[in-house]
Amino acid sequence: MFPLTEENKHVAQLLLSTGTCPRCIFRFCGVDFHAPYKLPYKELLNELQKFLEIEKDELVLEVPNPPPKKIRLQELEDGIDGIDNLSQNGEGRVSVIEDGSIASKSSNLNVCNVCLGILQEFCEKEFIKKVCQKVEASGFEFTNLVFSVSFPPQLSVREHAAWLLVKQEMGKQSLSLGRNDIVQLKEAYKWITHPLFSEELGVPIDGKSLFEVSVVFAHPETVEDCHFLRAICPDCFKPAKNKQSVFTRMAVMKALTKIKEEDFRKQFPCPPNSPKAVCTVLEIECAHGAVFVAGRYNKYSRNLPQTPWIIDGERKLESSVEELISDHLLAVFKAESFNFSSSGREDVDVRTLGNGRPFAIELVNPHRVHFTSQEIKELQQKINNSSNKIQVRDLQLVTREAIGHMKEGEEEKTKSYSALIWTNKVIQKKDIEFLNDIKDLKIDQKTPLRVLHRRPLAVRTRIIHSMETRYVDEHHFHLYLKTQAGTYIKEFVHGDFGRTKPNIGSLMNVTADILELDVESVDVDWPPALDD
Repeated sequence: MFPLTEENKHVAQLLLSTGTCPRCIFRFCGVDFHAPYKLPYKELLNELQKFLEIEKDELVLEVPNPPPKKIRLQELEDGIDGIDNLSQNGEGRVSVIEDGSIASKSSNLNVCNVCLGILQEFCEKEFIKKVCQKVEASGFEFTNLVFSVSFPPQLSVREHAAWLLVKQEMGKQSLSLGRNDIVQLKEAYKWITHPLFSEELGVPIDGKSLFEVSVVFAHPETVEDCHFLRAICPDCFKPAKNKQSVFTRMAVMKALTKIKEEDFRKQFPCPPNSPKAVCTVLEIECAHGAVFVAGRYNKYSRNLPQTPWIIDGERKLESSVEELISDHLLAVFKAESFNFSSSGREDVDVRTLGNGRPFAIELVNPHRVHFTSQEIKELQQKINNSSNKIQVRDLQLVTREAIGHMKEGEEEKTKSYSALIWTNKVIQKKDIEFLNDIKDLKIDQKTPLRVLHRRPLAVRTRIIHSMETRYVDEHHFHLYLKTQAGTYIKEFVHGDFGRTKPNIGSLMNVTADILELDVESVDVDWPPALDD
């Protein structure tokens, strides 16, 4: 059933006569159910013609007489298959070549003066099919997708002009048309295209999907439509570092809410002029939201930093814990980049033993995202077989939210250490036994000199929960500590020139230093332990 009523007739006739397409006419008449928008363009125009009782030769916005199918498809190929000549990088991004347009170049089409062809050329199955071909060629793994579009900001100006025209005409009939009564262009476009995308790709459209296909449209011919707004509402158009133009959609919309109707009419034609060409496609981009992998690592080397050790652009050591793990994940997930985080960190010369240190890796824009538990186990084994410096356990996929457990109450957690201590004075077993009786010792640690270049200067109170000693010889003993997370153990031993008080040296009245340090346990119950 045709969606317009007698009440809409005058508005429909007015818009059609000024160069507006049938689907935009539906929008201005408040048609908010999907079916009419999905009808083929020619059928829509014929139905509208019957409704308005207009002879074909009276139409301003004629349906294009399509050339023979073979020629029409070739024109479409000429326009969109330029994408095949585009640079397609690892990000799944495709940028249109210079001539730009993915639309059919049919000169018989009178381009809509409001949507600039968005609801004409870019709702056709041929266009959807070409976009889907690029999606399938991008190499992403997905079971659903979110489809987003970016329209030129001048569309908002043109829609505002058409609204003022219609509102004025309806006012003559004592009727009103609010700005929110118009169906949004983006909504109408999605009503038409979502089912077509879903059918072509065989997956549902889901607004919560991590896989996004985005299309960016432009219309160079009318790019100056917005410029008058800047002179009238300069506060709305402030330069931003991450924006190429001040004329963003949000800025234009803000200005349109501020400008007076009479000022707008003086600066911009109502109805808007009909353009010569439809929009062009600037960019088709495929991107997948980040996925997260967590686990625990053991570090057995005393010559391996946790993260790449680079000073003044010069690399000091050839590898790191981060790289030994992440290089494998990047390759298997086919990700663009990664971000590594962990529950604390150890120095380059410190081993991490016991159950290991919890870590998480964010994999950015991964092309592969679906893995069985067996495949993850095999990936863990591959990491472990590649180096004798580290081992990984409990490797698993986690959510972004779950990573918060690793950081929750980080300073309230406890960590256990073992250290080999040297003293300048000769010691006997009885000289160290008193340390075993000290419980919950509070110490004040001024930011250590060795980390002052990357940490703010502050005095931090930390707790040494317990200590246990094992005598080795006259100048050496083993010290086992359980401390509050965030305690600088080396400084607690040697005092850092008095910046940590008290310290082992001051407690024993000797000069003490630490020769070896191991992390024995990090008491964070995350990620969940897995059966081997």
